[in-house]
Formats: sequence, structure tokens, C-alpha cells
Amino acid sequence: MKVRKLILGLIILINLIIISFGVIFTPSWFWLLILPLPLLIVALYHSFQTKHAILRNYPVVGYFRYFFESIRPELRQYFWESDTDGRPFNRRQRSIVYQRAKNQRETVAFGMQTDPLSPGNEWVAHSIFPVHIEDHNLRTTVGNQHCKQPYSLSVFNISAMSYGALSRTAITALNKGAALQNFAHNTGEGGISQYHINGGDLIWQIGTGYFGCRDENGYFDPNLFREKATRPYVKMIELKLSQGAKPGHGGILPAAKNTPEVASIRHVVPGTDVMSPPAHSAFKTPLEMMHFIQQLRELSDYKPVGFKICIGDKQEFIDICQAMQESQITPDFIAIDGSEGGTGAAPLEFTDNLGMPLYDALAFVTTTLIHFGLKKQIKLIVSSRIVTGFDILKVIALGADACYSARGMMFALGCIQALKCNEDVCPVGVATQRPHLYKGLDVEDKYVRVAQFHRNTLRATVEIMEACGFKSLEEVSADRFFRKVDSQYTLSFQDIYFKETGKLVNNRSDFAPEVFD
Repeated sequence: MKVRKLILGLIILINLIIISFGVIFTPSWFWLLILPLPLLIVALYHSFQTKHAILRNYPVVGYFRYFFESIRPELRQYFWESDTDGRPFNRRQRSIVYQRAKNQRETVAFGMQTDPLSPGNEWVAHSIFPVHIEDHNLRTTVGNQHCKQPYSLSVFNISAMSYGALSRTAITALNKGAALQNFAHNTGEGGISQYHINGGDLIWQIGTGYFGCRDENGYFDPNLFREKATRPYVKMIELKLSQGAKPGHGGILPAAKNTPEVASIRHVVPGTDVMSPPAHSAFKTPLEMMHFIQQLRELSDYKPVGFKICIGDKQEFIDICQAMQESQITPDFIAIDGSEGGTGAAPLEFTDNLGMPLYDALAFVTTTLIHFGLKKQIKLIVSSRIVTGFDILKVIALGADACYSARGMMFALGCIQALKCNEDVCPVGVATQRPHLYKGLDVEDKYVRVAQFHRNTLRATVEIMEACGFKSLEEVSADRFFRKVDSQYTLSFQDIYFKETGKLVNNRSDFAPEVFD
């Protein structure tokens, strides 16, 4: 109370002095009121308002608190973070993407900045007899015995990001980059827009909202689906059950991003918050899900069909595998998202506290599929913080066949990790629907960067494989990757994730461990 009275009294005194001088000497003194008079009005207002305690107690200087809070992320990122700090991606990770996207020097000097003895440090065992790999175009074929149009998928692809969440220029640049370097672009659950059609291969993701293939009541429309799924640029169909950043919640498109154009693509009302339902309406049980997958396969003329999942209750995934055996319907692929996956908008608790981390989920899915004799029929695609060649090989070692990257591709577009994706104010025009912002993203420049990031990341992946003596992706195995688990012990990925099996896990093996008995 004393502070508020002191500040208010001081401002009143200054105003009275200026007014007195203006009356006594010359009216030109009144120009000096241009600052203290508005301050007096603000101070008087905040002295009586009850909503903000700080501004009521400190009616003027209290604004400094809100100002510095608003620029706190920028201050931290530009001045106080080290190269290995920062979340979800540190500066070292962001920099390697920028450098590879721009074809700039990507070497580092003077040695490693991390502590190799600290818990969590990871490394891969190299060979004293390196090999040479001629083909840097690492690919895997997706499509089992049920599929009539198998697809040759790059091991590194663009993860699910919808038009609406991302801008038209961002989506266009991503798709053109995919076309230039011949890798796949996942549409996200927001449907196929005109900006997705720039020569790149598409993986069409179908979420719980059935955007792009829904009727007026929001239910799945098989005729709309067939019309789009049979288009030649749609190479695979991905049924989204859940994603890592908000498992069990459904997608969120803020009203500010739901423009009339976005709404027409999704078949929703423009200018409203679009909340995808948590669960699908087309099926309720694992067995019904298998039959729905078969329906999607038939409607798409037997293109590869799979589903995306963030593992929560392990028994539910086991039930899905049992439904595969019972129905004799096997998806062509499963996309696994870790709880550390990204999103433009999600509740805090869902982002931080729900879902299984990627490595644990991938190891569990790999082991489960092998147990049921399904691993050779189903390709695994994974996502969650994958930006380097080492990231790719780690998940390959745990059973993955290919990877998605969302935030890595956003960095290639120029994302600066401003953490404002849900506010429609992305400063680089990636995650916004505001024309004055997304027009700043030059498609002709950025799509080349996306392609270069892809090419240089695969080159780095091959270089690691050569150094380790891996002649092919099939030779990448969990017993060659290691993690410091505490101050004294280092364990291989094989010991950490597959110790129960007692056998080597890689893409060449197939065994039936008794871990489910």
C-alpha cells in the first residue's frame, strides 16, 4: 500500500508541477505532459482494479514484470542457453539441421561438449575395418501379402503435419522438397490440400475426425475416401489412433487457424476450434479395427495401409496383435510415436505425463510382433525427436524400418523453436495462417533446403554405417549401441531393451520369446 501511494503521489506531483509551470510561464510546458499524464491515468486505473495484484501494488513498474516475462524465451535462447541446453531441441541439434539444409559446413571443432561419463550418454561401436556403401538412397519396401501396390519408402520422411497447423507456404515447400529428393510426405490428419500436391509422394493420414473423407455428421464417408485414396500421388494410408504429444486426446486446430479454406478442406465450420474426437467412430474393438483397415485397403485399390499409435496400455497392443491373428488381416505398417513427440497444441498434462517414450515403445512393439510371428509382415515407422543420422540408426537397431521427422523438417524450413505454434504468430511463417507472416517463407528457397537436409542426413547415416562396418540396414543391431546408465555402468541397447529374450534383436532375426507367458 505504501509503495502504491508513493508511486501515485510522485506521478501526481510531476503532473502538477508541469501544469503549474504551463499556467505561470508559457503553455509550451504542457507538451511535457505527454508522458506523465498517461502514466497518471494508468496508475489511477490500476490503483482501483482488482484483477492483477502486481499492477495494483506497482501500477507502473509492474509492467516491467510482464514485459520481461514476454521475452523470457528469447533471452534464454539467445543469451543464456549453452549449445547443449534447450528443450525440446538444443542449439547443437538445431544448428546441424540448419547447416545441412543450407549445405554449409557441418563439422565441429575442439571435441565433444557433452560429458561421456554422464548417465544417458549414448554411443555406437565402430569397426577397425570400415566398409564402403555405394548407394546412399536408403529405402524399405512397405506392403505385405495383402498389398497390391507396395511402396518403396525412404528411411527418412516428413512426419504428420496438417495444413492448418502449418501454413500453405510451409506445406508447399515440404512437398516440393519431398519430390526433389524422392521421399514421402505425411499429410497429417487435416486432409489433402492443394498445397500437398506439388509432386511429392503422400502418406494420407486419417484421424478420428475423418477430415477430407467425412460426411456432414462427422462420420467416415467411404465414397469420399475412395475418390482421394486412389489418386496416384497417394502412396500409403495411415490410420491415426493416437499421437505422442497428446495420446487419447485428439487433434486441436485453434479457431484462429481455421480459415474458410482450411474448413473447406476438412469439411468443418470455419472460424471455430476444431477438436478431433478422442476415439474413432468407425470401430470400437481391435477386431473391428482390423476389418476397417481391410476396408481402407480395398477402397484404396490395395495400397499399403497401416496405423499410428502411441503406446499406453501394453495389453491393448497385444489385443490388437491377437485380432490380427484371429482376422488374418495384417496391416502393412505401424507408425509408432513416442511420448516426446511434438504438436502445435496440446494440454500440458498430456504433453508431459501421458504415453510411453519412443525407445521403450519401439522395443515393446518389436518384441510383441516377433512373439506373434508378425514382424516380417509389418514395417515399423517411428517418430519423435529424430534429426540426425545417429537418431535414425538407434531406432533401426531397436526394430524400426523407417523414420518420420516433423520438427527436423520444420527447422529445415527455418523454424527457430519460438514455441508459439499454438498462437498463430509463428515469426518465420511455418505454423501460422496469417498472410503477412507466411508470405515471408520463400517456397523456392525453402524446398531446396528441405531436400538438402534429407540428402545430407542420409549421407551422414551412411557414413556412420560405414564406420561401424554395417553393410546394410539389416546389419544394424541393438548390441552395438550403448548407453551410460549410471556413474559406473554402461549397457548395450540389447541388454536394456531386450534382456528378457536373451537373443539378438535385429531385422534379420525372428524368434518367439516367452516374455508374455
